[in-house]
Amino acid sequence: MPIMATVFPEKFRKRDWIVDSISLTTARRFIQAWHYAGGASNTATYLHGLYPSGELWEAAAVGCAWWIPPTKSAGMHMTENWQGVLSLSRLVIAPGMPTNAASFLIRRSMRLIDRSRWPVLVTYADGWRGHVGTIYRAAGWQEDGQTKPERTYVRNGRMISRKAGGHTRTHAEMLALGAECVGSFSRIRFIDRV
Repeated sequence: MPIMATVFPEKFRKRDWIVDSISLTTARRFIQAWHYAGGASNTATYLHGLYPSGELWEAAAVGCAWWIPPTKSAGMHMTENWQGVLSLSRLVIAPGMPTNAASFLIRRSMRLIDRSRWPVLVTYADGWRGHVGTIYRAAGWQEDGQTKPERTYVRNGRMISRKAGGHTRTHAEMLALGAECVGSFSRIRFIDRV
């Protein structure tokens, strides 16, 4: 787990925070410690951390945004130029951070993305967790409908992805891994276009 202050200010003031690059190792620790998925992909196109102003040491980071391209089929749902779509795959803020920290991180992270290369950004609010996309709306994203319901799996309290490289695991393969199917759920899709 990253080393950081445990007491945060009650009010979030933009001038007190910056967003900049963060390493894969530190981002992964954030996801494992505080994101309900408990894990993320092995790669990232962009990784950004939220830091107190003047503190670019990774030990001072209090959040991260993890960006990767979505699957081809997900990208094609939004645009014919599916290779220009980038997905906010994981977003996490340390517990106890003041309100607005997550939407600030998203907006500032978006500024660091080459939008000529990635004109369409997408993210999802997971219905099975009761998320409705409040943070994404606050960051200016537009709701773009819901995905079709898909099975969701967990093992030891962590979400387990059906995707493994180029392979999508079957229900039987997921059960063989020791995963439990907790139901089929839709996700709310949010998009930001240049």
